[in-house]
Amino acid sequence: MTEALFQHDAYLKSTSAKVVESSADGIVLDRTVFYPLGGGQPGDIGKLTWADGEVEVVDTRYRRGDGEILHIPITDGTLPEVGQKVDASIDWALRYRHMRMHTCLHLLGAVLKFPVTGGNIGADKSRLDFDMPEPPDKDEINQQLNRLISENHPVQSRWIDEADLDPALVRTMSVKPPTGVGRIRLLDIPGVDLQPCGGTHVRSTDEIGPATVTKVEKKGRQNRRVHVVLDA
Repeated sequence: MTEALFQHDAYLKSTSAKVVESSADGIVLDRTVFYPLGGGQPGDIGKLTWADGEVEVVDTRYRRGDGEILHIPITDGTLPEVGQKVDASIDWALRYRHMRMHTCLHLLGAVLKFPVTGGNIGADKSRLDFDMPEPPDKDEINQQLNRLISENHPVQSRWIDEADLDPALVRTMSVKPPTGVGRIRLLDIPGVDLQPCGGTHVRSTDEIGPATVTKVEKKGRQNRRVHVVLDA
């Protein structure tokens, strides 16, 4: 399996790697900084470069069946050969935006303490869906969300054995933590939020910057969709 460097250091922008598989369906490396689509967070884009060539990576996905990480090349791109040493570099500006957004959504979930029924992370706007019978006060959410951001809480992660996971920590109703792999990664914002999450995050909440809840939609009898944007 590809060594997922982003799980240990989300701030790595590039790495040297060796090509294990290479086809138009996807390029597999022995190690990578590219985050694959999952948990509502988009897959990274970027490029692979080598001595006499390069190819643009337009998406990153887990492969069905074995969970291997696929770097999806641009349709008409030149492919590296198996065994080729490459430099794998992500679009850092886009990734960092996703990191800020992802951490912001964890804070939003800490403010609105309801089960999460869905969500999506984007560079410009994101959303979380909550199993929430009554609409929340938008101004109050904004005040509490930005207070948590400005308090500069540390954002940490750690691994636990799958058997040690407290089911009460799982707030997402639509997506459950992967089972059968032995370990589960927890995101920990001490005193604020603790839950399973495999995504990439900033190191402290003040890196998120000011955020605004722009809209709260009713999407069912008890389902409310809360939209959020970053101010810069």
